[in-house]
Amino acid sequence: MRASLLQIRVDEGESVDSRRRRVTSLVREQAGVDLVVLPELWTTGAFAYESFGAEAESLEGPTSDAMAKAASDAGVWLHAGSIPERAPDGTLYNTSLVFTPGGELAATYRKIHRFGFDKGEAVLMGAGSELVTVRLPETTVGVATCYDLRFPELFRGLVDAGAETLVIPAGWPERRRSHWTLLAQARAVENQAFVLACGTAGTHAGVPQAGHSIVVDPWGEVLAEAGTDEEILTVEFDPVKVAVTREQFPALKDRVLGSAPTARRQAP
Repeated sequence: MRASLLQIRVDEGESVDSRRRRVTSLVREQAGVDLVVLPELWTTGAFAYESFGAEAESLEGPTSDAMAKAASDAGVWLHAGSIPERAPDGTLYNTSLVFTPGGELAATYRKIHRFGFDKGEAVLMGAGSELVTVRLPETTVGVATCYDLRFPELFRGLVDAGAETLVIPAGWPERRRSHWTLLAQARAVENQAFVLACGTAGTHAGVPQAGHSIVVDPWGEVLAEAGTDEEILTVEFDPVKVAVTREQFPALKDRVLGSAPTARRQAP
């Protein structure tokens, strides 16, 4: 299976329409690969909070239309990263879109863990509540987004739902790049799954981005890693390795706790 992670620049000064046209062209150039992955909130920038409301779209908006056409033109499965979605009730969500090679919308995922603590995404956007997997011909993909990477229980849930490949678009800041690499490898090892994590280059609202999109195999080996600038990271991997790894080293079968136990106070 061949995948291309499009680590694009998301800088101030480029209009959303211009970036959308540029990304559409890049996706079309990936004809011949099986899966293309874009970063998180690439239309606006993950830290450009002030733009979320103005640039929010419906699931039938211009970005969805452009990505559907690009997936169809290239004949690829396309994880089109995420967009600021405005739901019919007016709530904003950080929503990922996955398209088939025929341009059909196969799945959407509203980001469950919102970043920002008491500001930014955490207060401007609603939280998703549903885990999402997508069955490709070669593998079952589990979908997560950026800050989700810090929450291992989400990925356990995806594995329980059949995920073998974990795809994670992000707008991860450069100052925490070491966490990005560490957590991507940890999620791969503990779930015995491939991890395809696609970040951005450039600067979002003054926040330098980590770049370093990465592909990790079920043993935690890094198969490919980008640098800090705009780059297309293309890698070949064998999805069968997931089943082989889980059979050779059946750690997942030894799980005892399906979820975190309820804390109990000890008597003094």
